[in-house]
Formats: sequence, structure tokens, C-alpha cells
Amino acid sequence: MGKVFKYGSNVDTDVIIPARYLVTSDPAELAKHCMEDIDQDFTSRVKPGDIIVAGRNFGCGSSREHAPVAIKGAGVACVIAPSYGRIFYRNSFNMGMPILESGEAAEKISDGDEVEVEFATGLIRNVTTGESYQAEPFPPFISRLIESGGLVNYVKEGLPE
Repeated sequence: MGKVFKYGSNVDTDVIIPARYLVTSDPAELAKHCMEDIDQDFTSRVKPGDIIVAGRNFGCGSSREHAPVAIKGAGVACVIAPSYGRIFYRNSFNMGMPILESGEAAEKISDGDEVEVEFATGLIRNVTTGESYQAEPFPPFISRLIESGGLVNYVKEGLPE
């Protein structure tokens, strides 16, 4: 269960992690600056397991992998939005960052709500309001990517020693 940080539509990768911090790929360092151009207090308030809920087209913009790395490094358990920028969508899974698509959840969940997510079933429960929403559960391959911590670790796990 995590607290929700809610943002609008078209949050681009330059807002998720500003270009001025792309001198590193260290998740802990990137996490220090995650969302700071849209929410200056995000990094001081976010706790491990918290959830970002956003409007449509979250993660649009550049192809930088740093955006999901920064979000994951900040301790965010998942992102829920009706839709994602195409490259961000793929980069998130490649980096082991769970993202769910649910327009209803994105519309009805409010900033500060407490939310639980069951990745195996796609069930999203708003503990604050008692409402539930359904997202598509992850296919087995995507579940394995996330459990491995991303594509690189997934491939390493399959290599002979």
C-alpha cells in the first residue's frame, strides 16, 4: 500500500528527470531530482511503496531511460495512468518499473489517497475510498522482467555461469 502523488496529462520525461541531471545513471542520484520541476517537494515526501497516478500520455518526450530509473530509484512502487509515451512504456519495463494502464483509476484516485495494487491480477484498490479498479495484469514475460529488476538482470539470470 502506498500514498498517491497525482499529476496531470502529458508529463514528459524532461519533467520526470530534468536534463541538467543526466550526467549520471545512478538511480539514487537521479532519485534526488525526480519530479522536481513539477513538484519541488516530491523527493522529501515520497516513501518506498508510494504510487504515482497521472493523466494520459505520462512519460512522453525523449527516449531517455533515466525517467523510469529516477522514479524507481525514488522508491515509487508503480505508476498508474490511462496511457504512456510509447518509449517510456517500453523503458519502464526494461528498467523493471511497473506501470499500469487504467483510465478509471487515474480519473478517480486523488492525491494523497492510499492505494493497493495486485500486479498478478491488475486489481487496484483505493483504500481511502473503498473503490476498486481493474487494469490488465502483466503477461508472464513482463512479470519476469519486473521481478528480475529489468531487462539486463533478466538476461544475466539466463546466462550460464
